Amino acid sequence: MTQIPQQSMDFLRASAPFDLLQTEELNGLAQRLTVAYLCQENSLQIIQQKHGNVFLISSGQFSVKDSSGPERHVSEGDFFAVENSLKQLDFPIKVTVSSPGLVYCIPAQTFRLLVDTYPRIARFFATYGSDQLHEDAITDSKSMWLYRPISEVLSGNVVSTESDSSILSAVQIMSQNSVSSLLITEQQKLIGILTDRDIRNRIVAQQMDVNQPVSQAMTANPAQITHNRTLFDALCVMTERNIHHLPVVDRKSHVPLGMLTASDMIRHQRGNVLFLIDELAKATSLYELTRLSWQLPHYFAKHAKRLGDFDIAGKVLSQATDIMTRKLLTFFEQQHGTAPFDFCWLVYGSQAREDQTMGSDQDNGLLLAQTPTREESQYFANMTEYVCQGLGKCGIKLCDGNIMASNPKLRLSLEQAINETKRWVREPTNEAILHFNIFLDVRAVAGNTELFEQLQKVRAPLLKQPLFLAALARHNGQVNLPLSVFQQFVFAKGRSKPDCIDIKTSAVAVINNIVRIYALASGLTFPATLQRLDALNATTTVNSNEDTRPSASSHSLLSQKDAVNLKDIWLFLNRLRWRHQLEQNVTDNFVSISELSSIEKHQLKTAFKAIRRAQQAVVIKFAGGMS
Repeated sequence: MTQIPQQSMDFLRASAPFDLLQTEELNGLAQRLTVAYLCQENSLQIIQQKHGNVFLISSGQFSVKDSSGPERHVSEGDFFAVENSLKQLDFPIKVTVSSPGLVYCIPAQTFRLLVDTYPRIARFFATYGSDQLHEDAITDSKSMWLYRPISEVLSGNVVSTESDSSILSAVQIMSQNSVSSLLITEQQKLIGILTDRDIRNRIVAQQMDVNQPVSQAMTANPAQITHNRTLFDALCVMTERNIHHLPVVDRKSHVPLGMLTASDMIRHQRGNVLFLIDELAKATSLYELTRLSWQLPHYFAKHAKRLGDFDIAGKVLSQATDIMTRKLLTFFEQQHGTAPFDFCWLVYGSQAREDQTMGSDQDNGLLLAQTPTREESQYFANMTEYVCQGLGKCGIKLCDGNIMASNPKLRLSLEQAINETKRWVREPTNEAILHFNIFLDVRAVAGNTELFEQLQKVRAPLLKQPLFLAALARHNGQVNLPLSVFQQFVFAKGRSKPDCIDIKTSAVAVINNIVRIYALASGLTFPATLQRLDALNATTTVNSNEDTRPSASSHSLLSQKDAVNLKDIWLFLNRLRWRHQLEQNVTDNFVSISELSSIEKHQLKTAFKAIRRAQQAVVIKFAGGMS
């Protein structure tokens, strides 16, 4: 038996996808390999001698043209000539040596046997060289159901009646359809629901005349949710409001589409992630809220074990922070009286996008119905200070940049907020973008949300102006990704570990920026990155099915392929930073490459390359290629 150098075995064992092989299988592969030293003088000769081989780089840096695609810069751990072997092509391979090194030469027959024998290796190479993230990064999740849009689980059978129908008629409809609740409409708009509890407590207990209109017995103005939200959103609303029936309405028309019930949630739910949310919603004092909130890190550490759990961890934390905010506002008003006039509590950044991590700080502001007097201003100052400090006590740390409602500059009237948006659009300098970029991801969590809807209605056309989008695209194009020309990781300086990458700043934030630009261009007003990608994907699919020339707005949309790929990459990166924070018991986003498996290292490189291309595409589409 041929003696295989330990160095070669170690390298193969650490190289994706061969790390999937058992020791005996790895030995078999190693015995069939040859090793060549590739330099500029002999590169042509070696490529010709090893015709049909697949090459795995052990050291050195090379520029390779091995397919109809563009020339690639490759280095340690990269393959080339894969497509020739997979598809049995004879594409001429051109190698330019920037730094000579060793390459492992895998015979074509050996390579094809591996691909035919091991499905995971076949999947790895099927997408090799493309922007597509290896599918193992996002499959096999038992928590992904929480991301499912509500529209996917509705039966499509809307059981409803008009408000002037009799109580008897309504109850008969419920009985005929075997449902425990009924949607009550007026001119096709939802105005109430009738439940089994209403029948017991109002109709039977009070001996109501069943010939009266059902509007006399229904629960008016019920909590509701739009069809584009997720099952987790529905669970949180039902838990916080302590309700068992939640009407679902169309996001635009508000026409009822169906009803979600507690039994529906139980049927879809695969794990209980809501017990802490439930406890937070029941808190009756700041002390109790604080005590419960500090259980959040322990809850995540204990329950977030599977990869899919990390996918919804940010959403759980954001929903918890929303509830804390609303509870704190309630506590303040109980102690100091109701607000002098309407306000809306806004959240920005990660809380708005619902992708908070353990290291996220609070970013919030207050939208006022009018300009306050000195006395009214003092009330809101006291209220915002109480809430922000309360969130701090609950573990949502204060913002170092003072992006908080306790800052008087972030307590604006509706008119002032509109004028501020106009200034952003008028003067989008790099310095200004650094300041206001966080405010472009915004969500209302408490108060009069109609104020926020009015603001968004005015903002949407302003924020899609071409010159403004061009400035955002140029600014995002200036962010350097941590990958060198020859696909080597570039590490952050000054960290305790020498091989760290800031996953948030260097990758996740760049994707958020890219998707935000496309969303603003499309007039989308919701802030969540994944929700934006789904909406852009859906719009692109509709446009691609239309037998018309694309309009100016539709042509700038993200392609369906890019939308799906960026979603996969975002989920993959999110998993890495959540796992890092929970396993290392830290709140930073500096992921060490040594924490990753070889397949994850490959996936991370693939992710960075795809993000870079998407980053460049945004500059070309919105800024005319000027970065």
